[in-house]
Amino acid sequence: MLLGDANPGGKLPFTWPRNAGQVPLFYAHNRTQQPEKQGERYWEEESTPIYPFGYGLSYSNFRYSNLRVGHNEIKPGESIEVSVDLENTSDRVGDEVAQLYIHQQSGSASRPVRELKGFERVALGAHEKKTVHFSLGKEELSYWSASKHDWVNERALFDVWVGGDSDASLHTQFTVNR
Repeated sequence: MLLGDANPGGKLPFTWPRNAGQVPLFYAHNRTQQPEKQGERYWEEESTPIYPFGYGLSYSNFRYSNLRVGHNEIKPGESIEVSVDLENTSDRVGDEVAQLYIHQQSGSASRPVRELKGFERVALGAHEKKTVHFSLGKEELSYWSASKHDWVNERALFDVWVGGDSDASLHTQFTVNR
């Protein structure tokens, strides 16, 4: 591995904090009173992780582009297709784990800022490009409501991110409407 004879493609199954004072540190945390200042909780350092959930190293480089959803609006219980182009921009063969995260912007309960709802390992040759497809259905868009004691699929605006870890910046949106 160190000499490049093999190309790693593993990803972290947890968030790696900057120091022990940050523990526990979750990527799927709920919004705080000031969500725009989430990374500014400590005076002498950032409160963001040193390695986010899903982070990994490779001798290959990958670029995500052209994130799109099948429809801008769906009804509760319906599915929506999400696709993204993934390109190996290096001269080496490599594997990447494309990860899809969502956030429900409003509803009857506070929802985590990002939730992993899909992933796919993709093997790409040097300078090869593929389109990766995900499906978000009732199971992925529902959550357990403690107040209703049931699974709910609410009308809301959903954010979608796709990338190589939980800090993915490629973003789009869709609406679940009645």
